Amino acid sequence: MIKNLPVGDTRFASIDEAVAQIAAGRPVVVVDDADRENEGDLIFAAEKATPELLAFMIRYTSGVVCVPMDGADLDRLELDQMVPHNTERMGTAFTVSVDARAGVTTGISAADRALTIRLLADPATTVAHITKPGHIFPLRAKVGGVLRRPGHTEAAVDLARLAGLRPAGAICEIVNDDGSMARLPELTRFAEEHGLLLISIADLVAYRRRSEHHVEQVADTRIPTGYGEFRAFGYRGVIEDVEHVALVKGDIGDGRDVLVRVHSECLTGDVFGSRRCDCGTQLDAALRMIAQEGRGVVLYMRGHEGRGVGLIHKLRAYQMQDAGHDTVDANLALGLPADARDYGTGAQILVDLGIRTMRLLTNNPTKRAGLEGYGLEVVERVGLPVNFTPENLRYLTTKRDRMGHDLPGLPKLPAVQAGQAGPKVAGVRADVPLHCVGGTSVGSAGAHPVRATEAEPAVTDEELLMADMCQGETA
Repeated sequence: MIKNLPVGDTRFASIDEAVAQIAAGRPVVVVDDADRENEGDLIFAAEKATPELLAFMIRYTSGVVCVPMDGADLDRLELDQMVPHNTERMGTAFTVSVDARAGVTTGISAADRALTIRLLADPATTVAHITKPGHIFPLRAKVGGVLRRPGHTEAAVDLARLAGLRPAGAICEIVNDDGSMARLPELTRFAEEHGLLLISIADLVAYRRRSEHHVEQVADTRIPTGYGEFRAFGYRGVIEDVEHVALVKGDIGDGRDVLVRVHSECLTGDVFGSRRCDCGTQLDAALRMIAQEGRGVVLYMRGHEGRGVGLIHKLRAYQMQDAGHDTVDANLALGLPADARDYGTGAQILVDLGIRTMRLLTNNPTKRAGLEGYGLEVVERVGLPVNFTPENLRYLTTKRDRMGHDLPGLPKLPAVQAGQAGPKVAGVRADVPLHCVGGTSVGSAGAHPVRATEAEPAVTDEELLMADMCQGETA
């Protein structure tokens, strides 16, 4: 979610310069986005750790020194996750802490920690060389690095790899003298005072995107749909080995201001017509709007089921929601993140299609930030119709109130205690979804209609009561 630190900002050094410093055993200051942790970490290559570097790091940081590593090395050293269910806000993947078994005193001194860090980076180190717990905190970096997760953990491993070193780094958050987190103005002064390079994760993402390619196009065909014919491009993500489909309408040759929907896979909503979410109606609306435009892309991202937690985890979260939890707390109660999606693969597919600037079809501002973090420019966010039924109303209000989605027209709901069913919504019939389009309240049978019969007539004024709350343009 890197949007507030422009790629190529003159405050930052180039990635090539930073890589040279890392290779030489020097630390660099790495900052992320204000929408993320909004912090700067001091980072150097783990195999270059010295007592002097550790003393400097400990003096100017929080002192909790972590060592991001490749997962294969962590597995070799039998370093398991610190907890079975990670609920940390940014999903930082801590393992059990460690010390070197030999050559250290208590493990806490700069010299002791430097030795432990070098051991972690050494491919000859075995389980017999370390003890658990200890004073150094290894972190498991995501496969794919900052292209999968734009965090300091992945940045440290990527910088070490780019420098031709072992894929492990040492990181710690820089703090002010009063103990508060240092933000960009303080980080800029800190780097200048100590002769260090300052770089952004946004620039590192852009650098890797320019020099690497992690998707491959494997199919190109035509698909006639209820909204006309689309050209279907099949892609495979090289890193995660997941297949995706881009449905392209019309000529997007210049790649400018293309209407784009990045749609997360939802078997229950897109295929089964589940009313617990609005995914199916959003997909239909996107296809319809792009067909009307005559030009655009629907990118169907597989592997995003349940906001990235997977189908079975999503069904288990539904069980928690049946007991009264909302969609966020249900995930957290299961040890899952509220939203585990990343958009690096999707961004590379869009770039491969030739898209440079887009009008993004979404009600989720985070999706916009996620794509902009990978170098694409979103010139406009185009809202989708807000479809709500008695079954999905609590889900949608939670997305609005707790996840920042822009969903105008939804009513406020009373709080529900865990163990209680959600409230009944008077005046809304379960077989008639309602939605707001351009400020007008309408009844709709949605993507999977249940037709009215003589015994069950069409929508009445009373049944439209709730839809009348829709006001203003859908943003």
